Amino acid sequence: MPWSNQSGGSGGGGGGGWKGGQGPWGQGPKGGPGGPAPDLEDMIRKGQDRLKQALPGGGGKYMWAFILLGIVGIWLMNSFFTVGPSEEGVVLRFGKFVRSTPPGLHFIIWPIETVEMPKVQVENQLNFGLSARGGSPEGLMLAGDQNIVDIKFTVLWKIANAQQFLFNVRNPERLVRVVAESAMREIVGRTAGDQIRTQGRLVAQNEVLALIQGTLDSYESGIRITAVKLEKADPPPAVIDAFEEVQRAEQNQNKFIREAESYRNKLLGEARGKSAKIVEDAKAYKARVVNEADGEAQRFISVYDEYSKAKEVTRERLFLETLEEVYSNTNKVIIEPSQGGSGTGVVPYLPLPEIRKQSRANSTPAAGGQ
Repeated sequence: MPWSNQSGGSGGGGGGGWKGGQGPWGQGPKGGPGGPAPDLEDMIRKGQDRLKQALPGGGGKYMWAFILLGIVGIWLMNSFFTVGPSEEGVVLRFGKFVRSTPPGLHFIIWPIETVEMPKVQVENQLNFGLSARGGSPEGLMLAGDQNIVDIKFTVLWKIANAQQFLFNVRNPERLVRVVAESAMREIVGRTAGDQIRTQGRLVAQNEVLALIQGTLDSYESGIRITAVKLEKADPPPAVIDAFEEVQRAEQNQNKFIREAESYRNKLLGEARGKSAKIVEDAKAYKARVVNEADGEAQRFISVYDEYSKAKEVTRERLFLETLEEVYSNTNKVIIEPSQGGSGTGVVPYLPLPEIRKQSRANSTPAAGGQ
C-alpha cells in the first residue's frame, strides 16, 4: 500500500503523482526528493520491533503477561461492585434474577452475572394538576354532583420489591401516574363537589391511597405508595369568580338564618318567661284568695259560735267594731262641747291631721287588747 502516483502522469520534481512532489498532507516524502513513498505496513512492523527491543528477553512472553494482567484487572473491576446505603443490589445471571444484596461490597462472576442497583430508600414524588403539568387539564375532574373540580394532588412512592420493580414493570413512573390519576378520578366521581372541597378531603386522600396501592399490588409492581396529599380542590378557573359569589351568597344566607333563629329564640324565651310569670302570679293569687276565703269562713264560724252563746254581747261588740271601722276610714272630726262653758271650744287653728294620727296610734293598742 505505497503512497505512489496513482494517476500514472509525471509530476514535477519526481514526487510521484502529487503536485509539486508533495505528499498527501502537503509535504514531500521522507526519503527525500525523488525517493519512494513510505509504506504503512512497514511502519507498523518497525514499531513492533522497537517494542520487542525495549522489553527484556525480546518481549515475547512478557507482552502476553501484560495483556493477561490487563484482562484480569478488567475482570476484577467488573466483578466487584458496591451497593450504596439507599440502594439494593439485584444480581442477574444471563438476565435472570439470582439474588438480592444489601448495601456494601459484593462480588459477581462477570460477564456471566450483572447487577442492577435501584434506589429502594429514595422517596419519589409525582405531582398532578394544572400547576404541575404546565396547563394540562388532567386536574379537571367531574364530581359526583356533576360539578367540575380542579384537583391538585401529590403522590409519594418507594420501591418495595426490587425484583418485581425491575422485571414486572417497564415504565414504573408512568404506571404510577396513570394509576394515581385513574384512582383520583374514581374517588372524586363518587363524592360531591362541596364535600371534596371541604370536610371530605382527608377521607378522599385515604381512599385514593388504598385504591392506588391495591391496583399496583395486583400488577405485582413492587411499588409502595407512602402518601397521597390532596393540595387543592377548587372550581375551574373560568368559573371561580361566580363560584365565590355563590359562596358569599350562601354565607350571607346562613348568617341571616342564624340571626333570625337567634331573634326567634330570644322572643320565645321572653314569651315563655312572661307566660310562666303569669301562671305563677295566677297560682299565687288563687292561693291567696282561697286562704283569705278560708280565713273569713273560719272567722264567720267562730263569730257565729260566740253569737249563739251570747247574742246580746256579741251583737253589741259587732256594732262597736263596725262603727270603729267606719269612723277610722272617714275624715270627719267630732268635737265635744267644752265642759262648764257655753262656747264650742273651737280654736281658730286646730292641727286636725296630727290629732287624727295620734288618735289612731292610741286606738291601735286598745283594739289589739280587746
